[in-house]
Amino acid sequence: MSRSCLHRRLIRIVGVLLPALWLPACTVELQNRQAADELARRAQPPGSVYAGWRVFQDKCAVCHGADATGTSAAPDLMPRVREMGQRRFVARVLQRYDWNLPPAQAASEGSAREALIDDITQRRAGALTMPAWQGEPQVSAHIVDVFAWVSARAQGLQGPGRPARD
Repeated sequence: MSRSCLHRRLIRIVGVLLPALWLPACTVELQNRQAADELARRAQPPGSVYAGWRVFQDKCAVCHGADATGTSAAPDLMPRVREMGQRRFVARVLQRYDWNLPPAQAASEGSAREALIDDITQRRAGALTMPAWQGEPQVSAHIVDVFAWVSARAQGLQGPGRPARD
């Protein structure tokens, strides 16, 4: 057998063996990465960060600011949400009435109630700490998503601005 023939055969053997030895190492790394990704996914609250951001921008940003860091009308949510879990957040957003008004007046219906809400939100009368959003379909349907976004912001997992679609 000539030297060049032997050399070609050796290159073929190395060409077959080297990838065969390298592939198992890639598989181990891929499996380890999947486990790490799964742990990171489980550590995040349930819900869509992107959908939560959209609802927050539509319903909450007017008072709490686009990045939930507060305005003169409402507080910075970051320190508050860091300390509360999902259940407490949901209860506070959906059911919180702290109108500083007699319950009968706060529970009134119709145009009188709408006028009262306008006066309070425009700071012409009463003191509104935060309205309850339970009757608002978009907020009720996406409250877990809103928590996912605000929680991700509070934990430093999501920066300011629009998040990537999930």
